[in-house]
Amino acid sequence: MAKHKYHILVCTTTRPPGNMRGSCGEKKSQDLINAFYQEMEKKMLFGQILITESSCLGPCPIGATVVVYPDGVWYKGVTVPDVTEIMDEHITNGKPVERLMVPDEMWG
Repeated sequence: MAKHKYHILVCTTTRPPGNMRGSCGEKKSQDLINAFYQEMEKKMLFGQILITESSCLGPCPIGATVVVYPDGVWYKGVTVPDVTEIMDEHITNGKPVERLMVPDEMWG
């Protein structure tokens, strides 16, 4: 098996209802996993992309959070409709989706 070109991490952490931090799980991040797999199959990119469910990645209030490696691009507030754009623009064309990127200020 060849090395994957991209590794997509999707936070699927859930917390109890009412938790101050919130969670990506309550923002339907499990649906993102399914959407990424559907797009991967549709674009026939199997073997080029590794899609992984992740525990908490940190920026909970702005989730659902997705990280794309090796580029180290962090996406915020990702929804199912955004998955197609990420796959088309970032994965296929190599251009990160700027409107979804976590701002540098978030990291202090």
